[in-house]
Amino acid sequence: MTKDIYYPAYVAALFDRCSTNYRNWSAVSSFGFVRRWRRECVALLPKNHAADTVAVDLMAGTGEVWPHLLKRFPTLGRITAIDISHQMHIDAVNRLHKHNAKRITHIEANALNTDTELPADYADMGLSTFGLKTFDADQQTILTQQIAHILKPGGHFSLIEASDPTGWSLRPVYRLYLDKILPLIERVFLRGANDFSMIGTYTRNFSDCSHMRDALENAGLEVTFKRHFFGCATSASGKKPIAYSADAA
Repeated sequence: MTKDIYYPAYVAALFDRCSTNYRNWSAVSSFGFVRRWRRECVALLPKNHAADTVAVDLMAGTGEVWPHLLKRFPTLGRITAIDISHQMHIDAVNRLHKHNAKRITHIEANALNTDTELPADYADMGLSTFGLKTFDADQQTILTQQIAHILKPGGHFSLIEASDPTGWSLRPVYRLYLDKILPLIERVFLRGANDFSMIGTYTRNFSDCSHMRDALENAGLEVTFKRHFFGCATSASGKKPIAYSADAA
């Protein structure tokens, strides 16, 4: 079971099922922290970007981070949204972001295969909010290579993920909520569903962004690791050096 949850077909089906409820349920079940953390993720990207900047949103979901991105970068030229879930793309276009449809390009693909969808040095910035945990360690390493591929030299990235706050005194309460209480609430209010509660398994296995940090550095990128709210979320942000060498990846 542990290995199966990282198969692309499993992940795509999981998010296809929960796409309609994803935006509101994730906000409610996290007591609003996911919205705060998305905003903090975008804030880690420097504002000194030129007009017509291109941003790639990896594991884009229904685009919950785009309002924060467009607010911080009002002259942003284009968002390229990559997600493996077909239904997530449909909901993003039809329900949430019609007014910005001309600025958003949707690519239904596995983020681990980004280099087959986008050319090298394509993006000025790349980001991911809460998609990293659906990759195991080997897949995370591949993803860092994809990020290095699509970013322009000097381009920036910011990645944030729900994490397991080891060492925090209230971690047992946090784990109780994710592992026991959240699945119960979901079964009661979402007619027996057991999809959002997978976050407990994913976060436990993921731990935090430290592996991503190390893999990004090994791919030749400059990285800063940060903990958010006692480590309940962690981020890895930084840039692709101007004098980037592909041999680093």
